[in-house]
Amino acid sequence: MTESLARTPLHAEHLALGGRMVPFAGFEMPVQYPTGITEEHRAVREAAGLFDVSHMGEFEVRGADALALVQRVTVNDASRVEVGQAQYSAMVDESGGIIDDLIVYRFADRWMLVVNASNREKDWAWVSRHAEGLDVELADRSDEIALLALQGPGARAILAELTDTDLDAVGYYRFVEGGVAGVECVISATGYTGEDGFELYLPSEGAVAVWRTLLEAGASDGLIPAGLGARDSLRLEMGYALYGNDLDAEHTPLESGLGWITKLDKGEFVGRERLAAQKEAGVERRLVGLVLTERGFPRPGYPIVVDGEPVGVVTSGTMSPSLGQGIAMGYVAAAHAAAGSAVAIEIRGKGVAAEVKRPPFYTEGSIRR
Repeated sequence: MTESLARTPLHAEHLALGGRMVPFAGFEMPVQYPTGITEEHRAVREAAGLFDVSHMGEFEVRGADALALVQRVTVNDASRVEVGQAQYSAMVDESGGIIDDLIVYRFADRWMLVVNASNREKDWAWVSRHAEGLDVELADRSDEIALLALQGPGARAILAELTDTDLDAVGYYRFVEGGVAGVECVISATGYTGEDGFELYLPSEGAVAVWRTLLEAGASDGLIPAGLGARDSLRLEMGYALYGNDLDAEHTPLESGLGWITKLDKGEFVGRERLAAQKEAGVERRLVGLVLTERGFPRPGYPIVVDGEPVGVVTSGTMSPSLGQGIAMGYVAAAHAAAGSAVAIEIRGKGVAAEVKRPPFYTEGSIRR
């Protein structure tokens, strides 16, 4: 582990809990705890898990032109977002390639853009560049804000013990500001697992106290800390794309299954012209879900083939802990992208049969929409 890696406010907590630390997005992060990835995954599906995702970036946008800036740099229509609501979106470059996917939060007096840690510097430069000439104030609050994700069917009851906030009044992709264990938080009904739960944005200095209190309060309900390994397998079971694997600047939102957030009718935004042309012409490749119909463990980079000829490549893959079969995502030629299409994934030189399937792969989650 190099000294150049950043650490979240909970670094010492992870070490004390026996977390196995690995480099991730410029941070030293726990990939798992002694319980193991499979048990952490199962806990989130059946009870609850607590993740430290404080490495994520948070940009604050204020001023008369705040909405205009958000509209300019994102593909979704932020004008439809109400105060107290969050929106999944993406930023693209002039050629339509994805710079990052993000969540946009609208407060009464400001906007917050939550970006991937690996893209923080790049995203900040991009947003700052497009803010030129606009009446806005930008601030990178990433180092001041910690982020905890409490996820699982038991998450709501656990959190309810520590807050006066009416959690049932916080709808999906909605948020409120309230106290948790005596610390003021943004309590957001969002997550990356397909389960019920909340993400808590709070001052970095309050992270340890809230982390410890949550684990103590939820212990009898089966709550355990969970690392990046379980986070990845959980999101893949839902077919949630990960930047750097499934999303990147080489692919557009229309190719990446994000056409549903790309609002070409909202007015001008960076990359709109290219995306409109692509939509009219039709895409040549698509990101699809894949389920192995034979035993095998798909991994990123494995070729996707039809009749022995390559038609794409796996971008994310695992052996699903919940389903007991190999699942993956990958880009394939449009001719092979329809649900039910038969393909194979080349694993150690052998074609393992697979079928294109529309995610989510796991459909029994407790998420409330």
